[in-house]
Amino acid sequence: MNPLLVAPIVLPALAAALLAVVSARAVVQRTLSALAMALQVLVAAILLNQAGEGAVQVYALGNWPPPFGIVLVLDRLSALLLLTTAVLAAFCLLQAVRGDDTVGRFFHPLFQFQLMGLNGAFLTGDLFNLFVFFEVLLISSYGLLLHGGGALRIRAGLHYVTLNLAGSALFLIGVGVLYGLTGTLNMADLAGKVAFLEGTTARLAQAAALILLVVFGLKAAAFPLYLWLPNAYASARASVAALFAVMTKVGVYAIVRVHAVIFAPAAGAAALDLAAWLLPVGLITMLVATLGAIASPTLRGLVAYLTLLSVGILLSALGASGVAGLGAALYYLVHSTLGSAALFLLAGLIRGLRGAAGDRLVHERANALPVALGVLFLLAAAALAGIPPLSGFLGKVMVLQAAAGLSVTTWLWAAVLGTGFLTVLTLARAGIVLFWDTRPHAGAVVATPSGMLATIGLVACLLAMSVFAGPMKA
Repeated sequence: MNPLLVAPIVLPALAAALLAVVSARAVVQRTLSALAMALQVLVAAILLNQAGEGAVQVYALGNWPPPFGIVLVLDRLSALLLLTTAVLAAFCLLQAVRGDDTVGRFFHPLFQFQLMGLNGAFLTGDLFNLFVFFEVLLISSYGLLLHGGGALRIRAGLHYVTLNLAGSALFLIGVGVLYGLTGTLNMADLAGKVAFLEGTTARLAQAAALILLVVFGLKAAAFPLYLWLPNAYASARASVAALFAVMTKVGVYAIVRVHAVIFAPAAGAAALDLAAWLLPVGLITMLVATLGAIASPTLRGLVAYLTLLSVGILLSALGASGVAGLGAALYYLVHSTLGSAALFLLAGLIRGLRGAAGDRLVHERANALPVALGVLFLLAAAALAGIPPLSGFLGKVMVLQAAAGLSVTTWLWAAVLGTGFLTVLTLARAGIVLFWDTRPHAGAVVATPSGMLATIGLVACLLAMSVFAGPMKA
């Protein structure tokens, strides 16, 4: 057993506990949080290197042999998402220490507990433990969403908390049904035992699978369960919204990990046809997200809907090509997470620099924005929209190639290309309003950029993904 598997969970847990009790001085909090974050990035990089060798690693907590104890499982999928989360969180923390972390209490403990929940969800091999880590990351996200207060955040947080509490209750029901039918919640053991269910028990297992699909669809913000996302993400602090870019991907990951393994065609009578559910849901999510982005009055709202659009593309890709297209979907998942986060950070900078106009996408008097910020916006927007040869274009090409020759190819191609074209127009309009048609008021000066290092880092990651697309997909 590799004891390093517990480090992505233990490190943020210990850091959060320590940050909650040590001095409340900002310099102390920031130093400890930065050290913990650096260690997490290092550990995630080491684990990805180990997973690249191809062997699946298992760590049994308390040395209880599976399926009787709780296990952590590391493969290429979980290792890639661990590193993506760690890198994203490091840049979000870098942006947060410029002031976001001081507008409320306990930002750094909540930030670390959020990472504990995310890392645990990616590593766990137990269905009930997945529920536990979901709750850890959700409870932390409640506090982060409300960080800094304000009527808009409280209103968005109320909807967010209510819907996710309902989802948690459904999660427990689905888990309880599966445990009653099989006597186990170990995912690998469930995959074996579900295959032997027949008749009524098989139909009950399918019902539990559908309940879990609804829960994971809610976490991913898939149509029609997406209504909590736009206001929540648009009202959060920029560094928090950027970190939240990976949260919807946890729902997509859970669908892959649970349904594509436990309820795959090998499950026999209890198998669930994912394509029949994911493809139409994904296509509708893409349409709704694109229309929402076009109608959004702020850059933050626009990026929130683009985050939703990426979920639609991922679900459509998985529904169309299944496990065969997993490599393409994962590349696009990483790209869309980093791209959305970069634009959230940019929206925060733009809002602070434009004066009273904020990040509203309307023609009004505002401070002129610096050229450097415009270049970053151009690169991040072009990547997220799918302009060649950037990572968004390569990701979409991979997704479309994976679905080539299938009966649903026409639908997927039309949706991806159509929404991509509209996204380009929407982001171009936003760029024109924000950077060209500023109508500076009397006495206004060109805003001076500050705190762009985190955004530069995320954009650099997108450019690196464009260069190393082949190795990443493999």
